[in-house]
Amino acid sequence: MRAVRFHAAKDIRVEDVPEPSGELAHDDVLIAPCVTGICGTDLHEYLAGPIVTPVEPHVYTGVTNPQILGHEFSAKVLAVGSAVTHVAAGDRISVQPLLSPRNDYYGKRGLYHLSPSMGCVGLSWAWGGMAEKAVIKNYNAQPIPDGITDEQAAMIEPAAVALYGVDRGGVAAGSTVLVSGAGPIGALTVLAAKAAGASVIIVSEPNPNRRRIMKEIAPYAHVIDPSGSGILKAVADLTEEGVGVDVALECVGLEVSLNTCVEAVRRQGKVVQVGLHMKPASIDAMLWALKDITVEATWCYPTQIWPRIAGMIAAGIFPVEKVITARIDAKDVVEKGFEALLDPAGEHLKILVTT
Repeated sequence: MRAVRFHAAKDIRVEDVPEPSGELAHDDVLIAPCVTGICGTDLHEYLAGPIVTPVEPHVYTGVTNPQILGHEFSAKVLAVGSAVTHVAAGDRISVQPLLSPRNDYYGKRGLYHLSPSMGCVGLSWAWGGMAEKAVIKNYNAQPIPDGITDEQAAMIEPAAVALYGVDRGGVAAGSTVLVSGAGPIGALTVLAAKAAGASVIIVSEPNPNRRRIMKEIAPYAHVIDPSGSGILKAVADLTEEGVGVDVALECVGLEVSLNTCVEAVRRQGKVVQVGLHMKPASIDAMLWALKDITVEATWCYPTQIWPRIAGMIAAGIFPVEKVITARIDAKDVVEKGFEALLDPAGEHLKILVTT
């Protein structure tokens, strides 16, 4: 079967690999992926990997590179193991890709995303979404309503990252919010904040193409170039008595972005770290104390969030499909996928791949 595999930095290949064979384990689900998103984690692997993909056997899954990529995807069920009852052959699903023990400290508490042994379909598992077939565990297969398209179902995974950040920030009806960064996660965070009832949403984004796209996706948002004092002036102008936003969500993973969020939030407001920092950040801890703020950090998402997002999409209040900017075939995944997303012009947010 055709599959997109990561071998090393700048070495992603479309290859013919053996398809899954043999009898399914009792808790396995055999699937045919429909569409798969290219994630920022995939981009980091392409640029500088292996980072997440395992060189040595993964502590939980036991796999090593090369790795079939793809952890943001939808699929059709082909067959199920003897103990699987919640999905059946022919069902359409969204894949929740996290893999972890059910019986360690975190697993026993339903905090599967926090297990130190956690793996991920498409990053540290024998199979991934950028292939014609894959095998996943029963808990990875999340049924979706008929009203959701395959593309929307593939977007649930990145939407979960965004909604979890909004949840941790306590965004509610009437909240004023700053979202720093208008990449795919930032854009989804804007949509999630709107769905939560935020009355004022300010977006900080230096790239002019991404500002343009963000204005098209969310015309209600105040999209600002952060150069100079643009963001802090906008925050002062758009919040009561200029005190600052209730919640600032950092979706870039850069020191300057984090510190801007701290400056922009009101006293006793919340800053949520959604973007992943690849190196340590210097902070002004005294300013944190002076403003009496709460700083939250997020890792992935609670896996139980899937049905909630599916319901929000089906109800039309979380239009995740707006973040999709291109659809490509797997044969073009490097040039029209990875390289296109790395273009400094920033003309794309989410690119979906069909195998």
